[in-house]
Amino acid sequence: MQMQEMYEALGVQRDVYAYGEAVLAGLQERFAEIDRVAEQNQAKVIWAMQKNRVSAQCFAATTGYGYDDVGRDVLEKVYADAFHAEAALVRPQITCGTHALAVALSANLLPGDELLSPVGKPYDTLEEVIGIRQSPCSLKEYGVTYRQVDLTPEGGFDWEGIRAAINERTKLVTIQRSKGYQTRPTFSVEQIGELIAFVKSVKPDLICMVDNCYGEFVETIEPSDVGADMTVGSLIKNPGGGLAPIGGYIVGAKACVERCAYRLSAPGLGQEVGANLGVMPALYQGFFLAPTVVAGALKGAIFAANLYGKLGYRVVPDGAEPRYDIIQAVELGSPEAMVAFCTGIQAAAPVDSYVRPEPWPMPGYDSDVIMAAGAFVQGSSIELSADGPIRPPYAVYFQGGLTWYHAKLGILMSLQKMVEAGIVRL
Repeated sequence: MQMQEMYEALGVQRDVYAYGEAVLAGLQERFAEIDRVAEQNQAKVIWAMQKNRVSAQCFAATTGYGYDDVGRDVLEKVYADAFHAEAALVRPQITCGTHALAVALSANLLPGDELLSPVGKPYDTLEEVIGIRQSPCSLKEYGVTYRQVDLTPEGGFDWEGIRAAINERTKLVTIQRSKGYQTRPTFSVEQIGELIAFVKSVKPDLICMVDNCYGEFVETIEPSDVGADMTVGSLIKNPGGGLAPIGGYIVGAKACVERCAYRLSAPGLGQEVGANLGVMPALYQGFFLAPTVVAGALKGAIFAANLYGKLGYRVVPDGAEPRYDIIQAVELGSPEAMVAFCTGIQAAAPVDSYVRPEPWPMPGYDSDVIMAAGAFVQGSSIELSADGPIRPPYAVYFQGGLTWYHAKLGILMSLQKMVEAGIVRL
């Protein structure tokens, strides 16, 4: 069977397939650069594993308290070395990226301290963590205040606004690398380093935390290479490589990470407890595979940007811009278009492909959200997925794909459903 016929069997019609192939013809140079970055990151991960003498003993399961868990302790050394950090906390007990960020913030902020976001509004699920939206156990409830400085209209840092916002109570600066549910630019590691250097020049003892979700292994350096005191993320995104069934990580300065461990478990216990429950093989192998999995997701994001950009949709970033995360935003202009796009992503999935995604009031968000994700791991956004809040400008956020070929199929299916709904004409 010819390739075009294979795609037809999967539901992609000939005109959609031909349009996709025409777009792909101009992307080979970009894809080669992605492969170069992946090779460098792969070498970095292997070096960290070899340095710390990863062995079959590291894959043994532990239960209960998890005392003397060799696999857990070595994995944290691997993460610390791969991220060029002093220490790491990598645990299946961290349930998601929001949980990892909440642990890092609550561990390093005390009553009377102030949290500053110099990059504008944080991701939706952090609003209740901070107390921007009321929630039990928020930082606000424990006496931590919050201040933010919005980005400039061009998406840059408001340097003077940031300087003015830093005061004697400012303790921690939180920097969200990715765009979240916004259509602002994602920041490069270099830009993050400039911001960290600036805030520390104003107040040297500030703790700088970077929400690194969706950004790991996109570049050859990480925020921990440019002065971040804590770099935080989820294992069911980039660094889990699609194999990690749960978990999160915090890497950075030893003093900060130790406090995070005390907050995650209990004062006096810290990193000494926390059984791995048999997930170590997946966490190690997922981290090993992560650079190449991220490369496939990046190719998919660039393909989506070029495919929809050429159809006249606003895409962020655009098809020619450098990439600093795996997320591709496409402003579709209507709820109907968002549903059609997400229906196509779901239809391309290996799991639950027959399900039609519908908007729903998802916990942690202030508007209905549509999510398409036929994933092996529930909520894994390194796997092929798309989601977005049903609110103007009706942007959908596409990410993931454990292989480039699956990402390609998903993007073509999203376009196919848009064509079938009469929203797009080729």
